[in-house]
Amino acid sequence: MELMDWLLDSDPSIRWQVMRDLLDEPADAVAAERALIATEGWGARLLALQDERGYWGGDEYGMHGERTSTTWTLHLLRRLGIDPYAPETRAVIERVRDGVTWREFDDLPYFHGEVEECINGGVLALAAYFGELGKGSDRIIERLLGERLPDGGWNCDPIEESQVSSFDSTLCVLEGLLAYERTSGTAGGPSPEEKAAVREARHRGEEYLLERSLFKRRSTGQVANERYLSLAFPPYWFYDVLRALDHFREVGGWPDPRLADAIAVVLEQRGDDGRWPASAPRRGEVHFAVEAPEGEPSRWNTLRALRVLRWYEGDAAGAADVPQT
Repeated sequence: MELMDWLLDSDPSIRWQVMRDLLDEPADAVAAERALIATEGWGARLLALQDERGYWGGDEYGMHGERTSTTWTLHLLRRLGIDPYAPETRAVIERVRDGVTWREFDDLPYFHGEVEECINGGVLALAAYFGELGKGSDRIIERLLGERLPDGGWNCDPIEESQVSSFDSTLCVLEGLLAYERTSGTAGGPSPEEKAAVREARHRGEEYLLERSLFKRRSTGQVANERYLSLAFPPYWFYDVLRALDHFREVGGWPDPRLADAIAVVLEQRGDDGRWPASAPRRGEVHFAVEAPEGEPSRWNTLRALRVLRWYEGDAAGAADVPQT
């Protein structure tokens, strides 16, 4: 089976991204495939698990390692690429908007966020994706812009515990800022002045990662955390080099030369058959598996790695020049 056929022999959430990012299929064909996520496969299964109050797993976040909460289910739906305006999606998002609150934080509505930077960056990304920007997003932006650390990034740890940024927290915030920035001109999106401030903050946060080649200590050049080299899907709040590279791909433009070492880390993990293996899953209970067992070929890692390489190399080489099985 050829590599592309293997990738397409999967859930609609993978197929539509392969069609868009690797095969350059016509937009109407891609949209038709994407529309299936809300009605079949993993996406439809996740939608059906929401309770009548609007929660998944009975919790807004999940503080004990659960990955079945409202937050992580919504993030998985976003990463699957579910159409945010499909009727099935709108029904569940309206229940979240109207019923889910941050119960430890004065029952703030879900899309208003809470206090931790990494969580608020994620909620901002969700609000932008699912069309729920508004006063809550304004609150999150005000907090995030005021919580930047001197090195340009963010850290969920209290300032009295750490005054240096975290790779994990910084990337969570960057994903949210980019998503919010791109809603400029839509209801609830930033004004031109706000967009400029958000972009400046995003650039500084990205510089924090680039100065460290996406995975190294700036002081020594050593790997900051071995976990950053482990490519896992879904990533949840955890940082890894492939998730970071996919963010820079999403930003677009000419790849920064300082990404080269992170690209090398990804290439080192490619198998002889052109596929990438699944890493050990992140800890915590899940609704159901959307990734292959550890060590087996991973469609998610292969898809994400190939589209990053395609962008980095500036043409279709990343997708077309890999061996076929």
